[in-house]
Amino acid sequence: MNKFLELALAGVQQLVPYVPGKPVEELQRELGLSEVIKLASNENPLGTGAKVTAAIQATLPELTRYPDGSGFSLKTALSQKWGIAPEQITLGNGSSEILELVMRTFVAPEHDVVFSQHAFALYPILTQAVGAQARVVPAREFGHDLAAMLAAVTEKTRVVFIANPNNPTGTLLGPQDVENFIAALPVHVLCVLDEAYYEFVDPAVRTESLHWPQRYPNLIITRTFSKAYGLAGMRIGYGISSVDVADLLNRVRQPFNSNMLALAAAEAALGDAAYLEETLAVNNAGMLQLTKAFQALGLAWIPSSGNFVSVDLKQNALPIYEALLSKGVIVRPVANYEMPSHLRVSIGTERENQLFIAALREVLGNV
Repeated sequence: MNKFLELALAGVQQLVPYVPGKPVEELQRELGLSEVIKLASNENPLGTGAKVTAAIQATLPELTRYPDGSGFSLKTALSQKWGIAPEQITLGNGSSEILELVMRTFVAPEHDVVFSQHAFALYPILTQAVGAQARVVPAREFGHDLAAMLAAVTEKTRVVFIANPNNPTGTLLGPQDVENFIAALPVHVLCVLDEAYYEFVDPAVRTESLHWPQRYPNLIITRTFSKAYGLAGMRIGYGISSVDVADLLNRVRQPFNSNMLALAAAEAALGDAAYLEETLAVNNAGMLQLTKAFQALGLAWIPSSGNFVSVDLKQNALPIYEALLSKGVIVRPVANYEMPSHLRVSIGTERENQLFIAALREVLGNV
C-alpha cells in the first residue's frame, strides 16, 4: 500500500475525484471522429464575445506582471452593476473556489454540512475533504426540500448549501421560500446560496438576493462568469456576503488567485449586454427545441431554469450515453447524482441541438 495514502487526511483518502465532462479532443482521438459536439458541461455555445477577446488581447503584453491581487477594477465593476460595496466581494478561481474558501474558513471535522440529494457534486467532495459530516436531505421532486433541510440542521451544523437553480436538475426555488429558510437558520449556520445559473432564470421568478446579506450576515451568495458570460476556460467567479464574512474569506484566499486575463475578461463580459442577451435568446430557443423533441420521443424531463435539461430515459442511461459518444455527441450521465436513468444535456446552438436530437432518435430506435 502506498504510504503516502496512509499519511493523507482520512477524508481525503476516501475521496472520489470530481469527473468533468469528456473533452472533445479525447473523443476525437479515441474514435477518429472529424466532428464532435459537446453538450456535457453547461458551457456557453456562442464562443468568446468580441469585447472579451479585445480585453484579453489588450492585456497580453502585461503577462510578465502579477495580477492585481485585490481585483480592484473587477470589484468596482461588480459593485456598480449590483449596487453593493466592493468590500462585500470575494473573487475566486471560479465560484467553486469560493465554496472551498467557505469550507476552509468555517468547517472543522467536528461539524456537519447540510445539502440536498441531487445537488452539485462539489458539496460532498468539499465536506469530505475537510473531514466534516455530510447530512444529505432527500430531494422533493428532484429539488430542495427546504423544510426537511431546516429540520436537518443541528448544533454541529456550520454550512448549508442551496443551489438555485440546482445542478443537475435545473429545479428552482421561489424567492420567498429561500428568504424564509435563511431567516429561520440559527445564527451559527452559514447559508451558501449558489447562483451559478442565475442569469438564465426568468426575471419574473428570479431571486434578487444580493442585498440580503445586509439583513442576514450568515449568508453568502456565489456566482460565476463560466456559464452565461462564456468564460468557463478563464475560471473566474465571486462571492457576495457581509463585509465581515468577506474579510474572513479573503484571509484564507490565496494571493493572486484570479489571473490577469480572467480579471480583464470578466470585466469586459460584465459590460457586454448584447452578448448576454444573445446567450439568453439562444438558450430559450434551444430549451424549447430540446423539450419538444423529448415530447415527440415520449420522454419526460425535469423542467429546468438553467442552460441544461435532464431527460429521463426510463432505463439505464449509460448505454445510451456511450452510444451517443460513438456518434460524436457528448452529454452527461448523472448516475453519480442518484439519477441513473437521466442524461443531462447542455443547451447548444440550434445545429448542435439538432445533431443531438437526431443521434438520440437513432440510438433509441436501436436500443
